[in-house]
Amino acid sequence: MMVRMSSEPAAIHPPKIEIFDISNNTNTDPKGVVRAVDEYRVEPYGLYLARATPGRTQFHYLESWLLPDLGLRVTDFWFNPGHARPQDFYLDIVRIERDAERWRSTDLYLDLTVRAADHRLAVLDTDELLAALRAELIDTATASYALEAAYRAIHGLAAHGYDLPGWLATTGCPTSWRRRVSRPAG
Repeated sequence: MMVRMSSEPAAIHPPKIEIFDISNNTNTDPKGVVRAVDEYRVEPYGLYLARATPGRTQFHYLESWLLPDLGLRVTDFWFNPGHARPQDFYLDIVRIERDAERWRSTDLYLDLTVRAADHRLAVLDTDELLAALRAELIDTATASYALEAAYRAIHGLAAHGYDLPGWLATTGCPTSWRRRVSRPAG
């Protein structure tokens, strides 16, 4: 496992909020940009979305699962040639609120990347979490929630050979992806 902390002081910013509007098939990013969503799928344990990412240099498409009980947004970025990263999935630690038609995620700074093939997991942006706590942009309870969600994910991934879909299936959150083969739980 690797923990990456920047040598630069963390840029302090309020938690980023994103809106997922199922009824309008849109996703509003933290900057207020509204994007069309190709697919939403609501499951008892979470929300799946797939959409293009116009204007992005690094990737052209993304698929995500919002998993409220785990405090995770799990994303598979479809990288453009020359921009691939050594990761299968990117995990944002989030707090999720929802109603019948709109889901809202609040990013809690911590992120994980995971790559099953070489048993690689990285913890990112711990410095941002601590800077937000010091700046009172989040409270201690929120920071604790973020750390507990990250620890739970790290433990689950390590116990399942860094196979994210395999671990999620054991938590009652079986995921399926457009470009990845999903295996049944078991």
